[in-house]
Amino acid sequence: MNTLLKGILVGGLAGLLFGFDTAVIAGTTQGLSAAFDLAPAALGMTVSSALWGTLLGALFAGRPGDRFGARDCLRAIALLYVVSALGCWLAPNLAVLVGARVLGGIAIGASSVLAPIYLAEIAPANRRGMMVGAFQFNIVLGILLAYLSNYLVGMLALGADEWRWKFGVAALPSLLLFALVFIIPNSPRWLALKGRRAEAAAVLRQIGVADVEEELRQYAQGQRGGGARLSWARHRKPMLLAVTIAAFNQLSGINAILYYSNDIFAAAGFGKMSADLQSVMIGATNLVFTLLALTVIDRVGRRTLLLIGSIGMVAALSATAAIQLSGSGRDLLLWALILFIASFAFSQGAVVWVYISEIFPTEVRARGQSLGASTHWLMDAIIAGVFPLMAAGSSGLPFVFFAVAMVLQFVVVARYFTETRGVKLEDMAGVMANAPAKVA
Repeated sequence: MNTLLKGILVGGLAGLLFGFDTAVIAGTTQGLSAAFDLAPAALGMTVSSALWGTLLGALFAGRPGDRFGARDCLRAIALLYVVSALGCWLAPNLAVLVGARVLGGIAIGASSVLAPIYLAEIAPANRRGMMVGAFQFNIVLGILLAYLSNYLVGMLALGADEWRWKFGVAALPSLLLFALVFIIPNSPRWLALKGRRAEAAAVLRQIGVADVEEELRQYAQGQRGGGARLSWARHRKPMLLAVTIAAFNQLSGINAILYYSNDIFAAAGFGKMSADLQSVMIGATNLVFTLLALTVIDRVGRRTLLLIGSIGMVAALSATAAIQLSGSGRDLLLWALILFIASFAFSQGAVVWVYISEIFPTEVRARGQSLGASTHWLMDAIIAGVFPLMAAGSSGLPFVFFAVAMVLQFVVVARYFTETRGVKLEDMAGVMANAPAKVA
């Protein structure tokens, strides 16, 4: 197996655990509510607890990533995934469960910073969207597997401990990631930045670069040095773009829908097993349209996908809000949510981690990715925490809010976002500074 494939495999598995750990909570909310007698506010706190850990992971992964390299940090992340899965499975009380979920959240947050960076730094410019997109594809695959796993575990009639087994399943892929992360090399760009030129050259030969010396020369031209700081004066535009795309990713309502999909269907009158099965259908749609987006992202471009997806999400969220507010058209709810998931997967889902991973210079890339990822997870934690309270007052109100946010996203992307398709990472600073935004 060549080095590029190994990198895709490890980065993809990190994404799969990211997705699985994010979505598995959807099948446990009713079991947790019963086991720990949780009111809506307490349930929101329990679900969002992992997200506050995720925020911590995203906030603090950047500096170790720039100092020690993404590969070595991924080893610690894999170990956290193992501990989290086993801790949730064996948790004797709510406090231990929340603690284990926070550890899993730290792993997810750090993964969202470092796995896309690693993939971006080993990928050729003309395939970077697809390769970094493999991380997102595996996030979506992990979400689908979580929904499918929840459905299958639910069929085993495990009683009051069912939620434990739904969490514990994640221990197996976590152990696999921990084993596989030892077979990949450091990023050649990171090695070159640290002055380890011979090692960087060896990795470049492993990934099939024809002119190693020219590649190293371009790295040197594009780098300021390992001591560079992420600063507003120097990196204003990529910082603004990273924060904006990350915030809109969550203002779409995607993770609120994923976390509470069973509850959304239950509010519309569907039974437990039916809600589980319809969540599987949503996960399958997510997977198919993410794969479709990855086949065109390096040809159509990041910005165009965002614009197309915004239109679809506005239509889908408006329809969902109308169904929930009116109490009629229940049979159309699944199709409205499928349209939303398809639109999200084809746009924001496929683009967000690719875009953030490529717009910062190498010497601050991990910290720039950390900024974007932290914004993503902060918004996620807030929305996940308040969604049950908003939905308790009016099940349609959150979807009105999400629809309005997607209208705003369309306007902002059309006016301010720069296309990055096919641009070498070393040339990105010039593109960010000089290229006007164009509709592809």
